[in-house]
Amino acid sequence: MNVFLVARRDLAAYLNSASGYIIVAALTFVLGLLFNALSYFAGPAYSHELLEAFFTYAFGTTLTTAVFLSMRSFAEEASQGTDVLLETAPIRPGEIVLGKYLAGLGMISIFLMLTLYMPFLILWNGKIAIGHLVVGYFGLLLVGSAGTAIGNFGSSLSKSQVVAVVLSGVMVTVMMILGEIGQFSDAPLDAIHYLDLFDTHFPAFQSGRLELSGVVFYLSTTAVFLWMTTQVLKGRRWQ
Repeated sequence: MNVFLVARRDLAAYLNSASGYIIVAALTFVLGLLFNALSYFAGPAYSHELLEAFFTYAFGTTLTTAVFLSMRSFAEEASQGTDVLLETAPIRPGEIVLGKYLAGLGMISIFLMLTLYMPFLILWNGKIAIGHLVVGYFGLLLVGSAGTAIGNFGSSLSKSQVVAVVLSGVMVTVMMILGEIGQFSDAPLDAIHYLDLFDTHFPAFQSGRLELSGVVFYLSTTAVFLWMTTQVLKGRRWQ
């Protein structure tokens, strides 16, 4: 029950502030520009190829949206002093973290729904498989979930939203770089290729294939960063 109270409170804060609308609108606009450029410059192409390219761009904008939205989750509370109320309330740190995560995921869901018209534009001159569309968007939701958890962790480490988004961006970049390094490394270092948020796991969703390994990775990444955020909050309560 406490989880949903926190989630409702934070979702209302997103919807009642200009920043949430600006971030979602700006990234939707960016994705629209990219998709328009793709459609214009791609030339003759199969519909499924255009849809795969759309999901490539959508991956980046979804991850960016998640990081920017979640930068305020804890940093804003700390800067305004309202984090004291949460930390002293009869709510467990895990419930606070989960509630804020669900609020962020709710905003990501809104963002993704606003982008749905883009792939349907392919139907104007072609065909798309509904299964491909569903799997691709499920992958984007998983990416948004992982990005929200990473952003929440970054936000829990600073009172500044700018610092929070930089920290989150660095963590995402490091995971990408380690993944790329893993491709060219010998065992056992090649295992770090599994950390790549895009190349290792997303291409399956991008092409309409639902693979369990990708689902497990994104959910595991979400769980690990939510756990680390919970530990940060627990540490503050002991201070």
